[in-house]
Amino acid sequence: MRLVPRTRLLIWTALLVVPPATLAGVWPASLWPAAALIALFVIIVLFDAAGAPRRLEQLSIECDPVTRLSKDRPGHLALYLNNDQSHDREIRLGLPLPPEIESDQEELRVLVPGGQRRSLARWDCTPRQRGNYPLAVAYVEAASPLGFWSLRQALPLRTEFRVYPDLTGERRQVAALFLNRGTHGIHTLRQTGKGRDFEKLREYIPGDSFEDIHWKATAKRGRPVTKVFQIERTQEVYVILDASRLSARELANPARPGARVSTLERFINAALVLGYAAERQGDLFGLLTFSDRVLDFVRARNGPAHYTLCRDKLHALAPAIVTPDYDELFAFLRTRLRRRALLVFLTALDDPVLAENFTRNAGLICRQHLLLVNMIQPPGLRPLFDAPDVTATDDLYQRLGGHLIREKLLELEKTLRRHGVQFNLLTNEQLSAQVVTQYLEVRRRQLL
Repeated sequence: MRLVPRTRLLIWTALLVVPPATLAGVWPASLWPAAALIALFVIIVLFDAAGAPRRLEQLSIECDPVTRLSKDRPGHLALYLNNDQSHDREIRLGLPLPPEIESDQEELRVLVPGGQRRSLARWDCTPRQRGNYPLAVAYVEAASPLGFWSLRQALPLRTEFRVYPDLTGERRQVAALFLNRGTHGIHTLRQTGKGRDFEKLREYIPGDSFEDIHWKATAKRGRPVTKVFQIERTQEVYVILDASRLSARELANPARPGARVSTLERFINAALVLGYAAERQGDLFGLLTFSDRVLDFVRARNGPAHYTLCRDKLHALAPAIVTPDYDELFAFLRTRLRRRALLVFLTALDDPVLAENFTRNAGLICRQHLLLVNMIQPPGLRPLFDAPDVTATDDLYQRLGGHLIREKLLELEKTLRRHGVQFNLLTNEQLSAQVVTQYLEVRRRQLL
């Protein structure tokens, strides 16, 4: 608690102290009247200072434990002021917001009604970066009874900002997935097909594949018997995010022209959109993040609570300047994932050493799981002679570098394809839409 003078005190001091003191110095006979006036003024000021602490008595501020915001979207912090005294109070409120949370307000003037337990005040702000940002204190100021002093006090707060990615642009790209068209006129239709879940046995029909014949039942019955499979209703989909040094590379931000964003930021947006799409399709969605070790693992489930859990795991994820360890990653996958699942990798394989390591390990699980490897296409990745705008030697070397990287990635795609792994170069602007399209294509073709 701190007491500071206000402008009113300075003005009245200039009016009631300076002239009498000057007059007493010029005219000695006025010394005692001037001293009495100054002493009276000092007593009044001190009396006002003594009554100042009562202006903030029984005043407290509360907040929700968590304030959830979306990056680059305006939001607000709800402040609940408790005034147990009977009279109204006017206070000035200030918050030490972290630099990642921008606000046009430097202070907030609030009139707190007397005898009211909870008065709502809103502090408008706009977050500029994902993550957790605690807020532990709020500063309040109230004027003394006569207005000569301001009493300032720090009140404790227990809240934190949780800033999530803004998925508005990504959801707009795949808007058809999120339209609720209703269920009028829809009838339940049971589908059977070439899935992987066994349904029943039936008599052999000419044209059935030999691989579908149940040989034990055929030998027992003395006639061919065929296995019938049903389409899987719930499939496991895992998004595996690379949070190593390669994910720290900056790209253009599609949501804010002229701004830059990390590759990991784009991966997180795509992962959350894919998770929402999987939930709408009735599949189980899981999550794994890694760098030089496995950072977090969320087993595949569905439901709003599970999606919120995945979002909480990703909103504060930041790239680490380390080399990814694919050996530990694939060893973890082999031991934890028993059921066949769709594994969607969001990583970067333009480093030849990392690409070789990934290919070697992918061959160990590609027969058990379906792997989709996605990488954002680096800038300048095109054939050497497909560049008519070359005007200088430096441009030629840049085109040559892009051409060599393109050839290596094409060779990597062929190598992974031989293992049954699909490798894709996706564009930065359409990353989320392309990832969701891959997932829907897997469901349509029943590749799981």
